[in-house]
Amino acid sequence: MERRHKEILRKHRLWLSEQLLVSETIVQVLYQEDILTLAQVEAIESQESSKHRVLKLLDTLPSRGPRAFDAFLQSLHDFPWVRSALQGDLDPLPGPAPGTTDDYLSDDILHKVPTDRELSRIASLLGAQWESVLLDLELTTEDLYRCRADHQLDTHGAALEGLAQWRRAQGKRATVKRLIKSLEAAEIHPSMLQDALRCGKLSV
Repeated sequence: MERRHKEILRKHRLWLSEQLLVSETIVQVLYQEDILTLAQVEAIESQESSKHRVLKLLDTLPSRGPRAFDAFLQSLHDFPWVRSALQGDLDPLPGPAPGTTDDYLSDDILHKVPTDRELSRIASLLGAQWESVLLDLELTTEDLYRCRADHQLDTHGAALEGLAQWRRAQGKRATVKRLIKSLEAAEIHPSMLQDALRCGKLSV
């Protein structure tokens, strides 16, 4: 495993231990891909709690060869928000360029709290990545479960409920700037906020 892959797993170690359930699919995929041995699978599954099973897996992966990290990402199909976060560290977005967010959002806009209408527009633009964004905004997996349960077959409604919950919890800290950070973590280009906030490019 490459050094940068080891660093990503180390950086997210505790977060991963809270987000993943490795016994059901992850270790089986890694065993199928010949990343883990049967003995290693048994050692992982023998741990006393879900958190300890994840930590045992993270201790094992770095020594399992150059394919281990990519196979681990492949195994996360049931945890798309986790895979997005790890891939975001693997392929970070470039810094702001002319014509991107810093170019057309003033400091006043960056530090404002989005209105209900703006949150609704943002929710419409998040699509399937809404869960990744809301997790980065510090909602819990339980919060997301409730959003999905309350809005079955309605992605926009679930995303909007989560965004509204984030705004209530964070108050004045629920700013456009904080939202941009979570969009970038989910590999969504923050320029999408130009449409959501109905902001034209600032004149110089």
